Amino acid sequence: MTLLFTNIGITKVLGEEKVPDIKDFKNILDVSGNPKIQLNDDYETNIDNPFSDMGAWHGYYLPKKDMKELYGGFPGPLIIGEEYPINLSNIFSKLTIINASNNTKYDLSKAKTSFDFYPGTLVQSYEFDDLVLNLRLIFATNRTALIKTDIENKGDKDLALNLQWSGSIFNKSPYYTSRDEAGNKSYDLNLTLEEEDNGVEVNFKNIRSTWGFFSTNETKFVSNHDRKTQTTINGDSYITKLVEEVKIGPKEHFKTYSTDTYAFTENELEKEEDKVEELLKNGDSYFTKNQERWQNYLANTFKDLDKTVDNKYRNAAVKSMITLTTNWRSAAGSFKHDGVIPSLSYKWFVGFWAWDSWKQAVATSHFDGELAKNNIRALFDYQIKEDDNVRPQDAGAIIDAVFYNKDEARGGDGGNWNERNSKPALAAWSVWNVYKATGDKEFLKEMYPKLVKYHDWWYSNRDHDGNCVAEYGGMVHDLNNSEEEIILAAAWESGMDNATRFDKEGQGEGDIRVKIFENKNKDGKIVGYSINQESVDLNAYLYAEKGFLKSMADELGYKKDSKRYDESAKKLKDYVNDNMYDKETGFYYDLQINEDGSQKKLLVNRGKGTEGWIPLWAKMAEKNQAEGVRKNMMNPDVFNTFVPLPTAAKDNPKFNPNKYWRGPVWLDQALYGVEALQNYGYYDDALELSKKLFDNAEGLTADGPIRENYNPETGKGLHTKNFSWSASSYYLMYRNTLTRDVTTSQASLGELNSEDKTIYSENNISTKILIGGVAILAIGGLFIYLNKKNKQSKI
Repeated sequence: MTLLFTNIGITKVLGEEKVPDIKDFKNILDVSGNPKIQLNDDYETNIDNPFSDMGAWHGYYLPKKDMKELYGGFPGPLIIGEEYPINLSNIFSKLTIINASNNTKYDLSKAKTSFDFYPGTLVQSYEFDDLVLNLRLIFATNRTALIKTDIENKGDKDLALNLQWSGSIFNKSPYYTSRDEAGNKSYDLNLTLEEEDNGVEVNFKNIRSTWGFFSTNETKFVSNHDRKTQTTINGDSYITKLVEEVKIGPKEHFKTYSTDTYAFTENELEKEEDKVEELLKNGDSYFTKNQERWQNYLANTFKDLDKTVDNKYRNAAVKSMITLTTNWRSAAGSFKHDGVIPSLSYKWFVGFWAWDSWKQAVATSHFDGELAKNNIRALFDYQIKEDDNVRPQDAGAIIDAVFYNKDEARGGDGGNWNERNSKPALAAWSVWNVYKATGDKEFLKEMYPKLVKYHDWWYSNRDHDGNCVAEYGGMVHDLNNSEEEIILAAAWESGMDNATRFDKEGQGEGDIRVKIFENKNKDGKIVGYSINQESVDLNAYLYAEKGFLKSMADELGYKKDSKRYDESAKKLKDYVNDNMYDKETGFYYDLQINEDGSQKKLLVNRGKGTEGWIPLWAKMAEKNQAEGVRKNMMNPDVFNTFVPLPTAAKDNPKFNPNKYWRGPVWLDQALYGVEALQNYGYYDDALELSKKLFDNAEGLTADGPIRENYNPETGKGLHTKNFSWSASSYYLMYRNTLTRDVTTSQASLGELNSEDKTIYSENNISTKILIGGVAILAIGGLFIYLNKKNKQSKI
């Protein structure tokens, strides 16, 4: 049998324990598939889980065991029509082996088979009495997959074989041309097959369907072989044969390589041609490089950990890496840098969102620092400038989402590009954490002035009454043309699209509902909109941002900046703690305001949500306030559900465990909740909740995909699959909570006085004493800031 992986060396990490090897993570995610034209379920999510890597814009599956007609190749590919994923084929390149001595085909369905997915590699094996066929697929570049075909002669006699590959294309997109059309429609793509030197290519046509599919006359999918071939084309099908008969001596191997390249432009394809030639000549070296890269990912993930945990948690951490790398897209179209999309599995998620990217970068920085930095840059490439032709009034802002195609206002023909709003203030958190993971001070210098401008934008464009406390809102935009649309943009800006606190009608007596304020500059020109509530999470994020920016300023020697952030943070902390915390319920809430800020109402009536523990994550809560929040978080009737930390508490009047931001567990908010507890010395509580988040989420510790969110009462995975920020959150919880006691929170603000230091502790709790049913922690030692992260503010 062929060795699938070479021994490239193992690095020690914890005492005598060694870094896990790639082969330890076989099939932790089911990537088997039976690709069809209609690839999605009712939620427009791919029924199967594709594999991709290296930022490529296509992906593959393993054959499902019961789909014998897929044996002999890698089902797919799935390709991205600039913004929309479709299956190009059921199986584009399927190998047939013919015994030249008797002209009989080897029936792969009768072989002893194994289909395995290792991190970074798809592997198939077919064993007969006289030969063994091994197929392996990796992504060798950001445009090309490399396939190795290895045939071993098990017998004592020479083996003469003829090899051929066959395939076909669907030539249809499953997406209708308008979101409003009903029915299960598809439309023709008018693709054509053409013989290529030693292969075959798929030629695309110019299709610009805003809500369905994009391609141009330059788009190509090309399959090449390392040996002389002859190709016959029949409509949407083809057969490629090796010209020369293959002869394999007893106990010897025959190896051949092929490539699949998917490129958007002639320039891309031209650059890739030289790479393909090298891949076909030296294929083995690229398989070795791929293995080394993934082994390095593992080494980086499992280094510097304080304790070992059950393998199921380790598997979930590696599955998180796999999810992030499958969702990695390289620079193309309007993307100037590589980044990570929310999910390759969902029709509408092939773009870079701001706060998704911040979270993804923090996790990715631990195993691929360059990808993490580039993901951040991909959003800042479109930071609004003072001389912007579309919205100069938003100078400094980061827009919600960027896609392959810009919108009409920017000269493009895309519909998903979104400048109606920004996203929560977490960019500096991301940059600081990436800096701490990579040590790249030049990156910090590059990003700092951009972060300052973004931070200042919140106070110039989202602070209606000028009290240095911000509100969510919307930008001046053609689609923000009514109160309803601006409220929608504000909810999007919060990241919590349909959270109960943004319901237009409000909740209960005395709630004057959500209203819109116009924000104007000194010349009376509208520069944006705010809703009539100061959101606790936004201002906690901005407090943390001041801390992160203070740390950056200290690191870069900007003493005046450092002092400014420190002073403004103190004012904001006092305001939030004095006005947004309810002593009776022990929780933080948004604060409703009137036009001039003279009238305020704490929105306790709209119920508890995850926003209420962000002040603890930001380290701005006082000790007694933190204890009140902690009691709610650990209460089974409030937040400590089967899968804990739902977006709306169980006692929220509008709690719905299945409805997006109205009850399901989102892992980013759960991560912030866990870290909030750690920040105030409640490590045991944090650990308890973390384990429940891992143990009770459907499929996570088995071979299921990481979901967008989860039902807090049953653990059922909800909405789309293979979701990046869920993966990022699980990855960080593994490294920072399950195996250590550190957080990603800021560490430069909020010096503790002596009486508060007892509640802050690294992990040196010596005993628990029950007094009147309340757990009192006896703690020794001083608080230790294990992780320093900081953001900015202009309050």
